[in-house]
Amino acid sequence: MRLRRERVVDVAIALLDADGLDALTMRKLAARLGVQPGALYWHFAGKQALLDAMADRFLEDFTADWPAGSWDEQFAAASWRLRQVLLSHRDGARVMAGTYVAEPNTVLLGNRAIEILQAAGLPPDRAGWAAFAAFHFVLGHTIEEQAQLELAGRGAWEPKLTVDGIENKLAATAFTADPAERFGYGLQLFLDGIRQQLAR
Repeated sequence: MRLRRERVVDVAIALLDADGLDALTMRKLAARLGVQPGALYWHFAGKQALLDAMADRFLEDFTADWPAGSWDEQFAAASWRLRQVLLSHRDGARVMAGTYVAEPNTVLLGNRAIEILQAAGLPPDRAGWAAFAAFHFVLGHTIEEQAQLELAGRGAWEPKLTVDGIENKLAATAFTADPAERFGYGLQLFLDGIRQQLAR
């Protein structure tokens, strides 16, 4: 039976959710699919190409049901939705971070974000920069959320609150707060900054 690309991505995401990004290898994926590792390279040049396809799958239909409203309401809703999509998969943010994924769904998301900011009044280059910065905020915040969960799960979080008798104020004030509330505050700061740019 011919191995389908979609099937490879489905199984790769299942392995990611079960074991995490570091444990996801082409060899383990091939074993789960019951094929030789070489069979995967008909579809993906390497692990990074596979990760790009997985990231794109995360965003499937992301822009199909875009929220209505003002530019800032649309931008905020998209940011919250992206965070939730990434949190729905183990190490979801790490899969997408630092790779400059250029697949159909990721490109559509970036284009839509820029269109919203241009419609609000930002020039094309600044709209692109602002969208890029916002994307980094969502990714970075979500990476830290997922890392904190992993550390707490293996009992490695509490020791970080006090180091050599020194209170870790950042950990005490920020990392112990509700992650969604913290995300919303950071997003509001970001949107306020864009509003100031528009006011100029």
